[in-house]
Amino acid sequence: MTVEPTNSGTDHHVAALSDDPALGPVVREHGPLTIDPAADLYERLVVSLVRQQVSMDAADAIEGRLFDRFEVTPAALLAADSAALHDAGLSEAKVEYVKATARAFEEREWTHDYFAGMDDDAVADELTEVRGVGPWTAKMFLLFGLGREDVFPVEDLGIRKGMQTVFDDELTRAEMRERATEWAPYRSYASMYLWRAVEG
Repeated sequence: MTVEPTNSGTDHHVAALSDDPALGPVVREHGPLTIDPAADLYERLVVSLVRQQVSMDAADAIEGRLFDRFEVTPAALLAADSAALHDAGLSEAKVEYVKATARAFEEREWTHDYFAGMDDDAVADELTEVRGVGPWTAKMFLLFGLGREDVFPVEDLGIRKGMQTVFDDELTRAEMRERATEWAPYRSYASMYLWRAVEG
C-alpha cells in the first residue's frame, strides 16, 4: 500500500505550540516539522529495539552492521542464525526481541492497514504483548512507524532532558505528562521540538 503522511502539509502544530511560554521559542526557532509514517514498519520497530538502553553511537554502529549483513524482514530475521545476529552487535536478549517481533509480524499480519482503525492505546497494548516491546518502544513505533501526531514518550531520556531544558526545572515524570497535556493533540510534534531543544 502507499503510505500517506498523517499531516496534510498544514502547520497547525506551529500555531498551536508557538504560543506556549516554555516551548514556543523552540517552535519558532525550528519552524514547521513533519511526521510521516515509515515505509517499512518492521524495519522501524527493529531500529527501536536496537536503540533500547544503549548510547546513540553504539546504536548507530549496531544498526549499521545489522542492516549491512541481513535483510531486515520478519522472514529473514526469523531464519537468521542467532549467533550471527549476536556478532552484529545484538545482545542475546535483543536477538530474542527481533525474532519475537518478527514472529508477531508474520502471525498477526501487522501492516499500516491493520493498525489504521486502532487508537494509540490499543496499538500500544497489542505491541507490548510481544517480548521486548515496552512502553518506550511502542511509543517510538506509534510516532515514527505509524506517524501518529499525539504521542508523548516521557520514557525517553531525551524527552526528559528537553522538558528540563525548556522549563528550566526538575520535573517528575508525572509533572511532565501533566504539562504535556496542554500540547494535545500535537504531542508528537512537541516531542520533536523537545529533542531539538537538547540538540541545540
